[in-house]
Amino acid sequence: MKMDNQSSVSEFLLLGLPIQPEQQGIYYTLFLIIYLTTVLGNLLIILLIRLDPCLHTPMYFFLSHLAFTDISFSSVTAPKMLINMQTQTQSISYGGCISQVYFFLFWGDLDSFLLTSMAYDRYVAICHPLLYTAIMSQSLCFQLVIVSWVLSCASALLHTLLLARKSIMRRENQSSMSEFLLLGLPILPEQQEVFFALFLGMYLTTVLGNLLIILLIRLDSHLHTPMYFFLSHLAFTDVSFSSVTVPKMLMDMHAKYRSIPYAGCISQMYFFIFFTDLDSFLITSMAYDRYVAICHPLRYTTIMREELCALLVAISWILSCASSLSHTLLLTQLSFCAANTISHFFCDLGALLKLSCSDIFLNELVMFTVGVVVITLPFICILVSYGYIGATILKVPSTKGICKALSTCGSHLSVVSLYYGAIFGQYLFPKLSNLVNKDIIVALMYTVVTPMLNPFIYSLRNRDMKEALGKLFSGATFSSQ
Repeated sequence: MKMDNQSSVSEFLLLGLPIQPEQQGIYYTLFLIIYLTTVLGNLLIILLIRLDPCLHTPMYFFLSHLAFTDISFSSVTAPKMLINMQTQTQSISYGGCISQVYFFLFWGDLDSFLLTSMAYDRYVAICHPLLYTAIMSQSLCFQLVIVSWVLSCASALLHTLLLARKSIMRRENQSSMSEFLLLGLPILPEQQEVFFALFLGMYLTTVLGNLLIILLIRLDSHLHTPMYFFLSHLAFTDVSFSSVTVPKMLMDMHAKYRSIPYAGCISQMYFFIFFTDLDSFLITSMAYDRYVAICHPLRYTTIMREELCALLVAISWILSCASSLSHTLLLTQLSFCAANTISHFFCDLGALLKLSCSDIFLNELVMFTVGVVVITLPFICILVSYGYIGATILKVPSTKGICKALSTCGSHLSVVSLYYGAIFGQYLFPKLSNLVNKDIIVALMYTVVTPMLNPFIYSLRNRDMKEALGKLFSGATFSSQ
């Protein structure tokens, strides 16, 4: 954070509560008891709901989430307040302050959305009692909770990014820049039109292909299974993943000044990391689905329930948000002095770290640690799943059974190979990727090529998708006639 001629600060001082020094002990005891009562009381509610089958209803499902939210909400501010009441220096670091703002807004918004869901539950229970069980199904309850988490995350993230942007850009006599320059793709000017048409065609194919997969899964009731539930989320992620970088890249190919504002660069990096991690977690969830389908076929419907699938997707979104947020918050604390040219076609985290004139040891440490969590561990889980699948297949005596098992895993294995083959060494071993052209080629593979190929892999190698596609076209032909 230290730069020449700047007025920014690396920490803040909290004035705390307006109480007299001789009253500190009384108020400390009072607020400590209130906080412990909050934690223990809400934990007791969660425990009772989990243990008593009579409480496994929509209302108590929302109540358990509300209890967890209340614990987290109090834990964002109360422990720090209690610590400051017993210490001389009531300071909080810049990163700690930004993080506290984010989680305070996140849990506050989540509280509001959960209370709204509980109000809807009471409305259905009183106004439509005969339809209550049909309307307030487990899947709807999970969807309401997931939507609450996603909206709360988006709201808190929006405020946090704007706050971090203003705290860095609004400085007196600052020497940090307000925008970056993207070098783009290393292609000759006479090749611009050819590559523009090529990448535009690939991007449109990616968007239309993945949207077609989502449409087929929504329209065909035979595809309302866990595997295709995960596939629809993967298709949405691929569309979003490509849309983070490719449109900007195409615009820059026809622009003389390839600049991107600081806030736009940070936002692009956040969503790029978010959808990259989400892709990894969804692919891992699909591997677990294939493991259960082949190794435990008789228990498949009981294990892969709707609520478990929704839970896996929700966890994927939350972990991806936490991962990308940690990188973003750490990056906003860095200073960028003179150099503002990024040797890439998008705001890549590794390229931004090379431009910083601050100490990036913590950023690299977090990048490696989070990379292990979101890339290596899911990859190991996939390998273990297919290890069990392979052992199960070898026990099957019939060739027909082996072919059927392989056909259910072939599409997923192809996607796993494309995804991890391109991305594995890019972030876990950044020191091995010093060649700019190599970085750009690898980035094009997992931002443009892989999302485009996924629809073809699942449509050409999957019988159910072929049948659904045939029904869609035959229905469209019949309607036109």
